Amino acid sequence: MSQTTTTKAPGGATGGAATVRPDRGGGPGLLAGPLGRNLGLVVGFVLLCVAGVVSAGDRFADVDNVVTILRAAAVTGVVSVGMTFVIIGGGIDLSVGAIVALSSVWATTLATQALAEDVHWVLMVGTALLVGAVCGLVNGVVIAYGKLVAFIATLAMLAAARGLAEIIANRRTQIVQDTSFISFFGGDVLGVPTLVILFALVAVAGWVLLNRTTFGRRTFAVGGNAEAARLAGIRVQRHTVMLYVLSGVTCGIAAVMLMARTTTGSSTHGTLLELDAIAAVVIGGTLLIGGRGTIVGTVIGVLIFTTLSNVFTLNDLSSSAQAVAKGVIIVVAVLLQQRVAAGTSRQRGLRGGGTPASTGTSIPGSPSGAPTPGAAAGPTA
Repeated sequence: MSQTTTTKAPGGATGGAATVRPDRGGGPGLLAGPLGRNLGLVVGFVLLCVAGVVSAGDRFADVDNVVTILRAAAVTGVVSVGMTFVIIGGGIDLSVGAIVALSSVWATTLATQALAEDVHWVLMVGTALLVGAVCGLVNGVVIAYGKLVAFIATLAMLAAARGLAEIIANRRTQIVQDTSFISFFGGDVLGVPTLVILFALVAVAGWVLLNRTTFGRRTFAVGGNAEAARLAGIRVQRHTVMLYVLSGVTCGIAAVMLMARTTTGSSTHGTLLELDAIAAVVIGGTLLIGGRGTIVGTVIGVLIFTTLSNVFTLNDLSSSAQAVAKGVIIVVAVLLQQRVAAGTSRQRGLRGGGTPASTGTSIPGSPSGAPTPGAAAGPTA
């Protein structure tokens, strides 16, 4: 059964009907969709694990090593979930590593820990989340309302947050004194580290938010075509601010995880974390131009990079070789993204009788019937 859409001229007149035939599965559309992309990532991850078993044997397949990989992936994974939202929304955040450092330092100052000792260690967690959210709010306001390019705004936040963290800590490492905080986040449940469970919860929450809420649909719309989203009634500026606040909150969570794992708060925490997060998101299939991406792909991307580092370490390969391998993987992933995006655009143009921008659609959560020419709908897997 075919689906018919109508095009609207600028003056409001209705043009001819264009027949759009949905994918029937089993063809290039399936492979180009989220299922096909995630399946490719899973295959790549499995092949990497096979390479690890072949090269490192029982050292790689050991349960303790698997737990080590998951624990190492947890912090980067949490930040990558927030980064996924920002990039799908058409932005970028270079300040996540510095925000993690600032959040960890502020939550472990003597004053904060003394107050937490009188109340509860939850106060330290709340401080880290609040600092991350405020930094994200500043990023969002400067980008959305100050009209500053996201690259420049977050680069400025990177420098400012890292510098402020150094000032507060006086370039010293602050030790977490609360043993109950360390035992809670540093413990495990049925053999699974609490940090890994926290990463899983953040990933599940991110998936639900992105794929099962109006907020997620609007994120895809804003990243696909911000002007079309505005015409549809979406408050693009406010939504952009919310995306960066969300990224800041995930940085606060990551700071708490680092505080528990290292029992410290330091201005050096999160160094180059932004590059790892962006790389994992790109490997996971999220387009850097926005409008498409998945949380599942991001999680697999994080696991691929963490497992790759683990395999290199077990085989006594240098960190320089790891960096080269990661660079090659990122370039290949971006090139594949460009090919898939170009192929998808051509298919939409042929099916719609023209360019995607000529088709009137509507965005869930927007005023009924609002036309959104050119809005891109992201995958929901």
